[in-house]
Amino acid sequence: MNNINDFINDVSHRPWEKPSDNWQYYQEWNHAVFLHFEVNFDDLRKLVPKKLELDHFNNQYYISIVIFKMENIRPRNLPSLDFISNFHEINVRTYIKNNDKTGVYFLNIEAEKYLAALVAKTLSGLPYEKSNIKQKENQYINQNPKKNFKLKIDYSIENKILNKTLFHLWITERYCLYLEKKHQFYRYEIHHKEWELYALDIKNISLNYKIGNLNLTEKNIVDFCYSPGVKVVSWKEEKLL
Repeated sequence: MNNINDFINDVSHRPWEKPSDNWQYYQEWNHAVFLHFEVNFDDLRKLVPKKLELDHFNNQYYISIVIFKMENIRPRNLPSLDFISNFHEINVRTYIKNNDKTGVYFLNIEAEKYLAALVAKTLSGLPYEKSNIKQKENQYINQNPKKNFKLKIDYSIENKILNKTLFHLWITERYCLYLEKKHQFYRYEIHHKEWELYALDIKNISLNYKIGNLNLTEKNIVDFCYSPGVKVVSWKEEKLL
């Protein structure tokens, strides 16, 4: 519990107050690689429910692929279990602004372990699926034969980004997520410390993620960075009116 107390009261960076009731889940998002893509509004709009307002940065719209290791995910007052609590994950997300709460919406989520994907999808309603994700030092590899997604990236971690751009803050500092379940919309509030970001030197990358009319490849990455990770708490879902 001490490690949670270390960050749960660190709120100066938050754009709105964190919920006052008890958080429900703890998790860690470690060794994170962020790949960002500028996309066409009309193509993106087709992938996101119309009830959710797409957020933009300088009138440009973005999707990100985030590759990381999920660790120690657990409900409040229960321990984590390695076989479902620790796994590599790749999510494809875009950016939402509803009622002045800027968050993310997941277009796809892949998990290394089948059971972890099943439990996460059942409990959260998020679009988790099993994929063949492998990680070595400074390398991620993924093959998803069901959707023909392919990714291989080799990189080295460079200097810490001391002066983040407004774009970096806009695209990483998100404190809720939105989802649709059975024609109803929900928001999950989350909290963590501000992301520590590092410059990334990509040594080699091969990428092909096609979602709707959007084809995300190594050729259309517009920005990228690395983070050692954050400790996170999340609250129970809130139904949107």
